[in-house]
Amino acid sequence: MDRTEPEDAGEDELYVLTAALLTPAAFPAVLGDDFPEACEALGLEPFEDGYGLLFGQDGQGARWTVATEDVALTACAIAAWDCGMSYDLSPDERTVAGVLPGWPVPVGIAVRGLPAPHDPEPLPDEEAFTPLAPPDPESWGPAQRRMGADEIALHWFQWRRQVDPEDFAGPGAPVHEGVQEVLRQLHGYLDDPPPAGRVRSAFAGQDVRTLRADGPGWSMVAHTDDIAFVLLDDEPGEVFPVGRGPELPGLLKRLDALAVRPEPAA
Repeated sequence: MDRTEPEDAGEDELYVLTAALLTPAAFPAVLGDDFPEACEALGLEPFEDGYGLLFGQDGQGARWTVATEDVALTACAIAAWDCGMSYDLSPDERTVAGVLPGWPVPVGIAVRGLPAPHDPEPLPDEEAFTPLAPPDPESWGPAQRRMGADEIALHWFQWRRQVDPEDFAGPGAPVHEGVQEVLRQLHGYLDDPPPAGRVRSAFAGQDVRTLRADGPGWSMVAHTDDIAFVLLDDEPGEVFPVGRGPELPGLLKRLDALAVRPEPAA
């Protein structure tokens, strides 16, 4: 498996276009609200160490998703690619935990010398299957809601600049019922910790963390020193800012204490 431009593509060889981690601290938002749910979407056991997900094409151009237990190798490849360096991502076949047709996420990388990406056809003696596919960007649902929260986390300062002080409810003013329910559930996480990956914490600057939390029908993204944004399944495309007030700082601090964090680099 490699990320190259093949001159003579072998039918059974997988050419990796990109990759992602599937761990309690980091997983594609399209797959679920937490790590076990994301693993279940791919038919994988939620092992604590997680997986690397390789998105590639075979020699005929068919899309495939390969899950490998070699998380460290996948992480090294992603880091190298992010720096513009080449990296041969070729995990040992003994570490492969699953091979699934299709891609669950959009992949915008093309490989010269391969046919256009397409879903593979089942072999004559195989049962029909439904290939993995990215969610419809024109629709709204749990996957799009989680992806929206990830987008806010990635471009936090752009979103933060759009918030007007008048967007925050004043003392005694009514708060959106859905947002109130999200805050109640987040408080509930403090007493009854949710499944791994429901609350994740990532570096956002000196003494600042980005918090990502999800639950049934909602997503939240916040900076521990700032405000929060909430997205709801019942409010397509809407983003609700939550001011710090007297309650949010303490809530974010306690959530950060129980959140899953990426493993430090070796």
